[in-house]
This record gives sequence, C-alpha cells and structure tokens, in this order.
Amino acid sequence: MKLFQVDAFTEHIFSGNPAAVVPLTTWPDVRTLQQIASENNLSETAFYLQNKDGSYRLRWFTPTTEVDLCGHATLATAHVLFEHEGYNEKVIRFESNSGLLTVEKRDDLYWMNFPSQPPDKIPVPKLIPDALGTIPIFTGMNVDLLVLVSDEETVAKMRPDLRILEKMEARGIIVTAPGKDVDFVSRFFAPSVGVPEDPVTGSAHTLLTPFWSNRLSKKELVARQHSKRGGQIHCIQLGDRVEIGGSAVTYMTGSIQI
Repeated sequence: MKLFQVDAFTEHIFSGNPAAVVPLTTWPDVRTLQQIASENNLSETAFYLQNKDGSYRLRWFTPTTEVDLCGHATLATAHVLFEHEGYNEKVIRFESNSGLLTVEKRDDLYWMNFPSQPPDKIPVPKLIPDALGTIPIFTGMNVDLLVLVSDEETVAKMRPDLRILEKMEARGIIVTAPGKDVDFVSRFFAPSVGVPEDPVTGSAHTLLTPFWSNRLSKKELVARQHSKRGGQIHCIQLGDRVEIGGSAVTYMTGSIQI
C-alpha cells in the first residue's frame, strides 16, 4: 500500500497537524486498518477508496478507534489526491460516516465543506473546573464538549488533567477564547479516543465556527489552534454547513509492507 504523511493546516513541515493517508484498491478488514493506524501512531490515519461514481469512500482511525469525522486528515487526503494522485476535477466528493463531504482548492487553500454542529448550552460539568483549572464562562455540547474561557492566555497556558478529561462523556474537549490577532483560539483534548492533545483539529471547527459566528456576528473568521505545533484555520458559516480552509504540505511518501 502507498503511504503519505501530510502536515495539515500549515505551509511548513514540522508544524500543523500530521496525518497519514493510505490510498486503497480494496478494503482490508477493520482489524488491519486499526493496526495500520496504531503503527502510524498519529492522531489520525485516513484510508480512501474510489467509488464507481468518481467519489471516494473515506474513513479515519486514531491509534485506538475509528472516528466519524476528522478534518485535518480529510484536508491531508485532498492534498494527496490533488498533488500526488493526479486528481484534476475542481471538487473532491467524499462519502463518509458523517455524510457527503466536499473539498475544493481555491485561493491557495483547501476548503472543506462539512455539516455545521452548533453546541447546545449545558450546565458546567462537575469535573471540568478541576480538570482545566478554571471556571468556564460557557459550556456547550454536540459531539464534543465546548468550553469557553476568558482569554487567549488562559487557553495557551492551560495544563489540563487528562485523567479527569478521559472520564468525560464526549469524544473530545474543546477549550476556546477570543483571540488577540485572530477571531478566536482553541485547543482540543481527546484522551478517551487515544489523542491526549490534537495539534490542529478541523472537525472541532464544525462546532467553533457556528458558535463564534453567532457570538461575533460575522460569517468569515480566522482561527488559531494553540499547541506545540500550532496551526491556522479559516472558517465560513453557511447555514447548516461550514467551510473550513487550510494549507497542507507533504512530509513523507512511502509504502506499507504487510
């Protein structure tokens, strides 16, 4: 099998979020897919196979489990198709566990069109203040738990207790605040699915985009995810859909021997 490793949401290697991308000619069994993802030991490995109608079936695995949506590995897959696999149409259509996803390359960015997942307000979970070391301004829930804190410095310096966060009934925990030179900043923790902290999380912005679009009364936003690697995300709110844009760069190409 071919193997690509791509840094997503960045123009420079050694930053952004690394994802493995594996093109397939037939689907292996789930155990093999999971073993490959575990061996890669990145936050996500994306596997794709072309359908008869020209679209692609796309699946994502963390080192421990399959997930229903992953933004940075989708962006990485689009980059592989456009830059390495000779894809020459304007838009790539992906069939996924989260429905139809599309990626279009324009303005030097890859733009992913995903379902919007605005968070519903919930009471502050009892474990959150101890886990994060701060009392949230707002907490909301969709597939992930969104936690709003006061400022960018609180987000950047946060040292959460991952053992507590692992007990939360959510795929991941998004911590967010207004940005100083961008519209908003965030970090993403998902220890329950084998990702202690994700460097840059495209899927989290399906919650963050409608949340901040409503809060700031603007449709187009620029975001930064604070992590050791860091990354920049462009967001557009489109009703029940969001567009999430970013760059990508290839770090490695190779092959898997199994």
